[in-house]
Formats: sequence, structure tokens, C-alpha cells
Amino acid sequence: MPNASSAGTIDVGGDLTVNRFGYGAMRITGPGIWGPPADKGEAIAVLRRVVDAGINFIDTADSYGPDVSEELIAEALYPYPEDLVIATKGGLLRPGPNMAWPADGRPEHLVEVAEGSLRRLKLDEIPLYQFHRPDPKVPFEDSLGAIVELKNQGKIRHIGLSNVDEEQIRIAQRMTPIVSIQNRYNVDDRASETIVDLCEQESMVFLPWAPIQDLDKNPTIHEIAERHSASARQVVLAWLLGRSPAMLPIPGTGDLAHLEDNLAALDLKLSQAEIASLTRTS
Repeated sequence: MPNASSAGTIDVGGDLTVNRFGYGAMRITGPGIWGPPADKGEAIAVLRRVVDAGINFIDTADSYGPDVSEELIAEALYPYPEDLVIATKGGLLRPGPNMAWPADGRPEHLVEVAEGSLRRLKLDEIPLYQFHRPDPKVPFEDSLGAIVELKNQGKIRHIGLSNVDEEQIRIAQRMTPIVSIQNRYNVDDRASETIVDLCEQESMVFLPWAPIQDLDKNPTIHEIAERHSASARQVVLAWLLGRSPAMLPIPGTGDLAHLEDNLAALDLKLSQAEIASLTRTS
């Protein structure tokens, strides 16, 4: 059976070593990322299978549900395995199913939701807390300053950023160590290409969100999949692992069959030529 340990390891913040194949817990919520899942038993089973498969990095956010994803993680997995790193995020709102995600970067909001995440996840300290998205209505330094203060209070171990550009990363680095960046990145969305390289150069982890998108639009993916008797999903996950040692894929699903399909990517070894052919595709 595939095991996440076969992807090798990566250090988060220099002191948290995890297998380089994680899990994103957004889709264990209800339809439209709203409310409880249609099948709570399957959501719990997915989370437990994740851990059984050697995945020891789980990414979530208070806005997933809202609150639902974090609550299910605790219900399924607490008390947690010693090596499990749970990363969560704050700074987005979830007003309803299939609706836009408004930003709320007010310091008081970030403090409130971070403390809520601590309670829901049953943690004394969040291993990795990520600012979900800068809020254009709030100075970036004010939002991040609230998260830094939470770290100073011992409620957060490491700080990461999400949906940011290089200028924002540099501003943040002048305020506090930044250990991870979570931006949208996949074969056909390469806007963060230089951010991936920056993470590799500066020992930050890059967490690609929406890693499996628009697979039908890219014939190269399907050519490689056919060559290896693999699925298109497996090809793009294997490509991410080959793209950069800073990459920590976090494919998400609330479905056990999809989870097994994702895990099978761990057994797929692409050639350097195949990795390069997808890296050139944009």
C-alpha cells in the first residue's frame, strides 16, 4: 500500500519534520464548503486513513465549514499522533455555500479565530498558523502583527502566509520568520512560479492549493498518464513532487476512493524529461 514516507521528508520551520505529501481538509465539509459533510462517517474514515497512510501534515482553516473541518479533525484524530503537524489558517470568512470568501484581516478578528482554532483542534499551540489572505481594507502589517503577538504568547509555533506576492513576503520577513507560503499553483496556473523558487532558495515550504485543476485542458498530462497507466490526478501530483524539494502537496478530498487515487501517485515516478515537459507547459 502507498505510504507518504516514500515521498521523503521536509522540515517546516526547521524543527517539524513531516512526510512530503500532505492532506488538505477543506472538502470534508458539506456541499459548497458549508456545514457538516453529507456523510460524516466517511469524512472521519478519510481522516483516519490519511494518518494510516503515513500522512503527518494536515492543512485546514477556521473558514472551512466554517469550523467544521477543524472540529472533525479533532473528533477523528485526537489524541493526535506525536508526529502529526496540523496547520490552520485565519483571515477569510465563509458567509454561505458556494459564495465568495471575503477577507477579514482585522487584528481582533485574527485573534478571535486563532483562539477558536486552538479550542476546536484541542491544541495548546498551533504548529503552523497561516494568514489566509491579505485584506485590502486592513494594513498588512497590522494583520500580521496580531499573528506575531499570538506567537509571542506561545499560542502559535510557526507563521506562514497564503495568497501573497513577493513584496508581501518581504514585508512579513522583516517582522517575523516566515516558514511557509500557500498559493494557488498547478500545471496550468503558474503565477507563483517565482515564489516556488524563492521558497526553495530560502528554506520555506511551498503548499500549492488547487493542485489538481483543469486536467482536460492539458494533453501532455494525458500522454504521460497513458504511458504510465496512471490517472491524470496521479500525474500532476507526481509532477509537483518532482518540481521542487520545497513543494509539499496537500491534495484534499472527502471521498475515500479519491484519497486512494491520490495516494497511488506516491508510486508513480516520472522521468526528469516528463517533469520538464510539464514544467514548461503553461
